[in-house]
Amino acid sequence: MTMPVSHVTVRVPLTIRRRPGRKTLVSLGFGADGGRIATKADPALVKALARAFRYQKLLDEGRYASISDMAAAEKIERGYLGTLLRLTLLAPDLVEAILNGRQPEGATLPQLLEGVPVGWGEQRLGRASASGG
Repeated sequence: MTMPVSHVTVRVPLTIRRRPGRKTLVSLGFGADGGRIATKADPALVKALARAFRYQKLLDEGRYASISDMAAAEKIERGYLGTLLRLTLLAPDLVEAILNGRQPEGATLPQLLEGVPVGWGEQRLGRASASGG
């Protein structure tokens, strides 16, 4: 039985604010009143998500025949690319929380790169336990 393929497009308005010695990504979210609110997101995590979704898009479009071909062309290690691509399996609400700077406690880039459950429900249960609930 073949499962239908579905695609999710994530677009995030970001502003890069330069501060002494570092750059900070600020995601523009929306408050309860519909007005924009600025939130601080983890720049490394946001960058990794952006790269992961970009690489997945390149694969979906058929620009590369395999992860190995893409890794060679993009000049990154194949294993890292495969690990990074797993970030595209995160539940949409978790991706949104990360982009809004409201990721669960302990949801760091190294932790997410170690692996997360494929099922969104399992990911949410992991989020509850990671945040102490």
